[in-house]
Amino acid sequence: MEIIKETFEQGKGILRLVPTFVPRRFSKAGKRLRLHPDDYYALGTRRGSIKERWFSSVIPAMNGELAPDDEGMSYVLPFSNKLSEKFLLKDAIDELKEKIVGAELMKKYGGWCMYSKFFDYLAPLFHHLHLGFEAAALVGRLGKPEAYYFPPEMNNYPGEFPVTYFGFDPDVKKEMVRERLLMYEAGDNRITELSRAYRIELGTGWYTPPGVLHAPGSYLTYEPQWNSDVNSVYENITSNEVYPYEFLVENCPEDKKKSIDYVMSLMDWEKNIDPHYKKNYFRPPVVCSHSDEKHTEKWVIYANNYIAAKELRIEPGQTVTVKDGAAYGCIIIQGHGRFGVYDAEASVMLRYGQASNDEYFVSEDAAKSGVVISNHSQFQPMVILKHFGPNHPAMPKSVK
Repeated sequence: MEIIKETFEQGKGILRLVPTFVPRRFSKAGKRLRLHPDDYYALGTRRGSIKERWFSSVIPAMNGELAPDDEGMSYVLPFSNKLSEKFLLKDAIDELKEKIVGAELMKKYGGWCMYSKFFDYLAPLFHHLHLGFEAAALVGRLGKPEAYYFPPEMNNYPGEFPVTYFGFDPDVKKEMVRERLLMYEAGDNRITELSRAYRIELGTGWYTPPGVLHAPGSYLTYEPQWNSDVNSVYENITSNEVYPYEFLVENCPEDKKKSIDYVMSLMDWEKNIDPHYKKNYFRPPVVCSHSDEKHTEKWVIYANNYIAAKELRIEPGQTVTVKDGAAYGCIIIQGHGRFGVYDAEASVMLRYGQASNDEYFVSEDAAKSGVVISNHSQFQPMVILKHFGPNHPAMPKSVK
């Protein structure tokens, strides 16, 4: 497609993306997505309220039969600024291949292998896990490692329960979990009674491997993850909302949907009862050595084999050239100025379907050459969150 090549060349290897908002039929919206108050039910009440914004996505949301085929997928806005001429980021990657994502990701994964989102719920989410790669393959999907960062700029209030449950207490036995799952349609299984909780600290994060139960707390979360949207919901009642049995088994093979033993096999048991869970999976920020008086860059997601993320903060009135060793997507959450050849600004209040200047995808060559970013504010820092696949050469490999 000629428009893809033209946009890529005009953007000097950087694409501007259209905001991608995603409704969910469960729970309540936190309303911190900077979406107009009238638009949280823009797709109708049957679809549920909008609770997520997806970034750099080449996969659709697993959102039921009412969802369009492209829901959750990112679109590129060409330089005409006409939404009628937008095209899928997936189509751009399929067309440009290694020119955009680099040879390593293209060879190993056939394209872009992750996406990120803002997860914005007023109440805590149900205790659930994401499938590992073997179990997901049985239903034609990929496993889903994911990670969380809690940006202060997006969290003017904490929601109803800013506490996240992870796994189970180390003394919990499998039989105790099985007993709660057998109660799924009989009454409240109260499975978080077996778990352990940590109050969320703004400016920090966590990594969650596939197979680990978690019930995310109610802060808005920046959530880089693998190209997948598969889970199994172990908690049947959360904040007085009842979840049907299908939520437990919707990603199980048809002949396994009545097997609690199969559902139990989706867990990575040793990780769930790790007595040093916080030590192994909590992610305090790590300041990059190239930070200076003009800008500060921190690793906020790292030390895993799948996904990474940084927070970049540029001081008022400063222009910097920032280099990275891999392609990435990004979202500007504070400030205004320039991002490469584009005007750039954090969104304050978007209408559903409106274009913006806050989200970009940076090709590997552009990242390695360096993106020139200017903060035009006299007073406020410009803050940018950047999400990567597994191939950034400078990502910290361990937690200190």
